[in-house]
Amino acid sequence: MRIVRFSDVAGKVCYGVVNAENIELIEGDLFGQFRTTGTKVAMKSIRLLIPVVPSNFLCLGKNYRAFAGEENPSFPKEPLLFIKATSAVVAYDASILLPAVAPNEVYYEAELAVIIGKAARNVSEKDALKYVLGYTVSNDVGAKDCQAKDGQWARAKSFDTFAPLGPWIETDLNTSNLKVRSRVNGTLIQDSTTALMIFNVPYTISYLSRCMTLLPGTVISMGSPGVLTEPRPFLKTGDIVEAEVEGIGVLRNTVVG
Repeated sequence: MRIVRFSDVAGKVCYGVVNAENIELIEGDLFGQFRTTGTKVAMKSIRLLIPVVPSNFLCLGKNYRAFAGEENPSFPKEPLLFIKATSAVVAYDASILLPAVAPNEVYYEAELAVIIGKAARNVSEKDALKYVLGYTVSNDVGAKDCQAKDGQWARAKSFDTFAPLGPWIETDLNTSNLKVRSRVNGTLIQDSTTALMIFNVPYTISYLSRCMTLLPGTVISMGSPGVLTEPRPFLKTGDIVEAEVEGIGVLRNTVVG
């Protein structure tokens, strides 16, 4: 099932299930009981919004073998966690804004994102997927110069618009071996697979739930693979950047200065 959050022609925010070129409206609680209503609207008549308003936005660094191997001879022994500001989240087709204080070294990373569906605390790896609502695509945008200056990632990753998320939530997905790609203006920059993740989805959920309660709506961005060639081109005004995860779809955003 693909669940979208959108605004209709009147500006009302709704949830629905994608069915070919139409969306069937949902009523109820996305994190509890909900049902489809039978009422349909055309995809072309709506505007996609962020698929969920995150309660928290958690991210893993260096979680792919190829990526970690390029930066560090030893892989992380535990998930390397950082947090993005939820105010950074934007939807499919929204603009990525190059910040005035750091416009020159803005980069991008296609990632699988997990959306937690019910509160998870001290859950086992075996039971971890029971707490998942679904999956979407994340583009982990960052300012490399800020990251180098600060010595940590929070500010560099949390500028407004630096967390594109979407286009929808896919509820039925095997995340063990999915293609993960990014493109800028049609040029392929990343082309890898989730099979190279160091810490998979169940392990990560279990690990994080043992240090914090994962609230419904928590987004966990699972880290990004390396690029096909270095140096990776930084974003500039007018670029169209796409992040894609197999089985979910393409998240597309345009860069503005």
